[in-house]
Amino acid sequence: MFRILRQSIGYGWRYFCSRRVFFVCAIIVPIAVAFFFIDLMKEGLPLKVPVSIVDLDRSSLSRRIVRNLGSTELIDAAHMDDSYSTAIARVRNGETFGFFIIPRDFQRDAMNGAGTTITFVSDMTVFVPGTLAFKGFKTMAVTSAGGLVQTTLVSSGINEQVAGTLLQPVIIGTQAVGNPWTNYSYYLCNSFIPGALALMVMLLTCYTMCDEIKKGTSVQWLRRSGGSIVVAVVGKLIPQAVVFSVIGIGLQAAMFGFRYFPLNCPAWHMILAMVLLVIASQGFAMALVCAVPNLRLSVSLASLTGILSFSIAAYSFPVQSMYGAIGIFSYILPTRYYFLIYADQALNGIPLFYSRWYYVALLIFPLVGLAGLSRFKKHCLDPVYVQ
Repeated sequence: MFRILRQSIGYGWRYFCSRRVFFVCAIIVPIAVAFFFIDLMKEGLPLKVPVSIVDLDRSSLSRRIVRNLGSTELIDAAHMDDSYSTAIARVRNGETFGFFIIPRDFQRDAMNGAGTTITFVSDMTVFVPGTLAFKGFKTMAVTSAGGLVQTTLVSSGINEQVAGTLLQPVIIGTQAVGNPWTNYSYYLCNSFIPGALALMVMLLTCYTMCDEIKKGTSVQWLRRSGGSIVVAVVGKLIPQAVVFSVIGIGLQAAMFGFRYFPLNCPAWHMILAMVLLVIASQGFAMALVCAVPNLRLSVSLASLTGILSFSIAAYSFPVQSMYGAIGIFSYILPTRYYFLIYADQALNGIPLFYSRWYYVALLIFPLVGLAGLSRFKKHCLDPVYVQ
């Protein structure tokens, strides 16, 4: 039995090394995706969004506001324009993502209590930079208004400390649990990189299984494995699991070791989760193959579910807010349980006991894949490929 299994594993290695596309899918694509997202989000968020400022007042107060705008980390006061038309033209041309207008007689009206209006425009067509520009503009507008009111109160004889208390009677304390740095990279990289790896695992599993039926070599493949479909499938998937697990652990090392992503648990908790994610993705793909033992259709289904897992795995959008018919699918995706383990272990550092069912859920997927092998064996014994 073990001799036949070794022979099957040897065949799986030779088959895996026989085509360059397997090397690209298993190694090049995950590393390229990881490098892209880690480098793209190395600052946590895209900071210093280019904006323009229209200062029609040219007073000492307006110049101070301009300096404060330029010193914020969210926006970059890249242009000083003379009119609304010039500023809006820059937005339409894609040079900036918004502009801040200080009206004429701003300082005089503000100090005399006549009332004045600060206008800012944000281009929300591109959501992230538009949102950052809006946030930077709004913060500066609120701060400037508060400063003017405080100056007016102090000039009328009110103590500066009392004026500050009147402006902000309640101090808000914010505590961001799990990601106190509000670093977008900690969310994005740890969802897209494992998700892309799981997608490649499913695609390669479906392809390598159904390729035997397409080429008409499935009978010889079974005979080489002693007629056991379990030995044949396990022998072909073990080499792929080893390669993908090594790549996945390497990507984790890049994120947690090189980029110092938060890891509030022993490293082996996440290593185990990565290995189980690879095996669970293979089991999920095998379930697709057993249901639809056709190369084109099974690969298409793996692509569809792999892409949808980025949205319905409920890491960026909670299941409770999804439609019931959509949210239920999040529970049959392996990536969801990896994301839950990452949130519990790496971010929150809770005891492993409370995440045990997520690990168990990942172990169930290969069992589901094995349950339908009898149907797959029938198609292997009668390899008829339908285009």
